[in-house]
Amino acid sequence: MKQFTYTITDPVGIHARPAGLLVKAAKALDSTVTISTQAGKSAGAAKLMALMGLGIKQGDTVTVTLEGGNEEANAQTLEQFFKDNL
Repeated sequence: MKQFTYTITDPVGIHARPAGLLVKAAKALDSTVTISTQAGKSAGAAKLMALMGLGIKQGDTVTVTLEGGNEEANAQTLEQFFKDNL
């Protein structure tokens, strides 16, 4: 299991467009990706509606957990995705 935290910088948080991009990025990996909020809610990153249901706003810190597959490489890829898009 590999984890990293990230504070959302996108002015509108994880809304439809970036959530869709995140789902696409997560599905391309061979790891199971889970996004967790500080409020204790979590969702699979490959599930668009569940992800949007977390209500993640700008300034919120999320924990991204990867399990299975090449966790190290996938975590680096996803962390770069977050920096570029969220």
